[in-house]
Amino acid sequence: MKLSNTTRLRLASALLASLFPFFAFGADVSVPLLGNPQHRLERPDTSNLRVLRIITDDSYPPFGFARADGSLTGFNVDLARALCEELKIPCTIQARRWDTLLDALQQGQADVAIASIAMTPANLRRADFTAPYYKTPARFAVRQSSTLTETLPESMSGQTIGVEGHTAHEAYLRTFFPNAILRTYESSAALRSALRRGEVDVIFSDGVGLSLWLAGAEAAQCCRFAGEPFFDTQFFGEGAGIAVKRDNVIVRRAMDYALKRLDENGVYADLYLKYFPLGFY
Repeated sequence: MKLSNTTRLRLASALLASLFPFFAFGADVSVPLLGNPQHRLERPDTSNLRVLRIITDDSYPPFGFARADGSLTGFNVDLARALCEELKIPCTIQARRWDTLLDALQQGQADVAIASIAMTPANLRRADFTAPYYKTPARFAVRQSSTLTETLPESMSGQTIGVEGHTAHEAYLRTFFPNAILRTYESSAALRSALRRGEVDVIFSDGVGLSLWLAGAEAAQCCRFAGEPFFDTQFFGEGAGIAVKRDNVIVRRAMDYALKRLDENGVYADLYLKYFPLGFY
């Protein structure tokens, strides 16, 4: 039996929800729950870990950036500090250029990299990873005056949708929304500007970038999210994980355990809401 695009999307969403559920936090924000709440992880033996050398990136706000005094901050940096506190293990946190992080792990210059590193097949060949600590969904955004609420293929048939050209987002729309009319733009900035100016009524793009734009001064409160997030891993990846040196099982298990504990005690949710008050889920 051939399934409609809407049915396929709903089945995929149900599967992702079971693997990466959400906790509703107010009317507009959902905080991800990291894995199955019923699954318990045993704390690994970390008695031989005297210090953890963590590296990150400082050029990707709000995930990682330097304050005026040069000190590191951001979602990834605060998460790293919280993980160390949970494990009760001293840590050093050093910023490096993003494209050198996995090389540093491979060369034994660090134990852990927490820097929004996507778990792509290429990266998985260079490092081991924890479970994802966030995923980057695709989202629809509309102008505030829009009456659009449901963002399924049938309801958007004939709708003109703006999208950045030659991206996974364009490929996804062409696969699952074949009856929509696509208007492509050369960059995400041009795409968002087109929505703000009213050149197009709805756009489809990276949820993280959209959330930061919608909450910022540039959008001038012109627009909002519409519909649900889309997580199809074939198009949008497996998410960002904490990278550790290959075969360093103890450190990887320690990071997974600490992530789960931060999820259970609410620290992860607090960090997420601190840096993403609008939320991208």
